[in-house]
Amino acid sequence: MKYLHTMVRVSDLGASLAFYCDLLGLEEQRRKDFPGGRFTLVFLGAPGNPESQVELTHNWDPEEYTGGRNFGHLAYEVDDIYALCQKLADAGVTINRPPREGRMAFVRSPDGISIELLQAGEPLPESEPWASMPNTGEW
Repeated sequence: MKYLHTMVRVSDLGASLAFYCDLLGLEEQRRKDFPGGRFTLVFLGAPGNPESQVELTHNWDPEEYTGGRNFGHLAYEVDDIYALCQKLADAGVTINRPPREGRMAFVRSPDGISIELLQAGEPLPESEPWASMPNTGEW
């Protein structure tokens, strides 16, 4: 058995690609439009690990998605959790669970999908503003 991908439905493909690619650093692996079914699939992979993918499914007809937390979360190992959290915060992304101990953080995509960020290797030394930042919302 081999892990292939996790699928999440997205309401705004542009906003989702900006979040997953521009902010998180994932790379588009392939894209396919299905005019008959009125949807687009975009597969994204992490640099150096393109085979573990997230599939963004964009249905062309507007639809409201709720309960994104029901499936759990996506998790990515990152080189510098503080730098990535700062980049996300600077772009207006709420850090729902800050990396207080230099190891783990949670944010949400534009569609409310919970994203876990884990520091590669050993946790980084505690650092402000993260060490004293409270949780915000759910993750």
